Amino acid sequence: MDLVKYIIKKPALTGWIARWQVLLSEFDIVYVTHEARKGSALADYLAQQPINDYQPMHPEFPDEDIMTLFEEEVEDKDRDKWIVWFDGVSNALGHGIGAVLVSPDKQYIPFMARLGFECTNNIAEYEACALGILAAIDFRVKLLKVYGDSTLVIHQLKGDWETRDHKLVPYQAYIRKLMELFDDISFHHIPREENQMADALATLASIFQLSSHKDFLYIEFRCYGKPTHCCLIEEKEDGKPWYFDIK
Repeated sequence: MDLVKYIIKKPALTGWIARWQVLLSEFDIVYVTHEARKGSALADYLAQQPINDYQPMHPEFPDEDIMTLFEEEVEDKDRDKWIVWFDGVSNALGHGIGAVLVSPDKQYIPFMARLGFECTNNIAEYEACALGILAAIDFRVKLLKVYGDSTLVIHQLKGDWETRDHKLVPYQAYIRKLMELFDDISFHHIPREENQMADALATLASIFQLSSHKDFLYIEFRCYGKPTHCCLIEEKEDGKPWYFDIK
C-alpha cells in the first residue's frame, strides 16, 4: 500500500493518520501515480548502444558430415543387438509388468504379467526388467540393450547408485546373475513418453482380473505368486530349504 496516497485520498481518517493529514494539508502536495517500468527497458538501452564489431550467426555447420558419419558408426556397432523395453505399474487395481523384445530385424515380441503379491513401484520395475531379460534368454540372445523409464532401477543396475533398500537388493543380485549369460548387456534410461508400449502392457496387466473361464485367448497372460528373485535361492545338499537351520 502507498502510504502517501492513503493519507491524501482517504476521506475519513482517525487517530494518528488523521493528524498526519492535517499536518500535510498546509503543503501543496499532489499525488501522482508512478509510471510502470517497462520490462524492455534493458533491451531498449542495449539497442541504443550498438556493438561495432557485431557478426551475424551462420546457419551452416561445417562438421555436419562428420556428425552423420559418427551416427552411422554407432548404428553399425549395435546392428546385431536385441532391445528390451520394460515398465512396471503399481496402482489401486493391482500390479502389472510389461516388456517388449525387439529383434535386430525389427520384430516386436510383447510380454506381460500380473503380480499376485503386494509390492512397490520400484519392485514392479525390477520385476518388469527381469521379465524382459528372461525373455531375451529364452531367445538365446547374447547382445542386449535394456531400456526403462525408471531412473532408480537403471542407475542401480549400471552401478551408478547404491542399492540400500533391503527389498531391492535381492532383485539387483538376481539380475546381475542373469547378466552373466550375455556377451554384452547395457542399461539405458529413456523418458516415459518413449516407453508407451511397455507401459500399456503393464497397465493392462494391472487392471485385468484373471478368471478361470479363459476369456483372454489371444494374449499369453501370466500371474506370478512370488517375487522373481526367489529363483536365485538354492536348496542345501540335504534337500532342506536354506532357512531350515535359522534360529
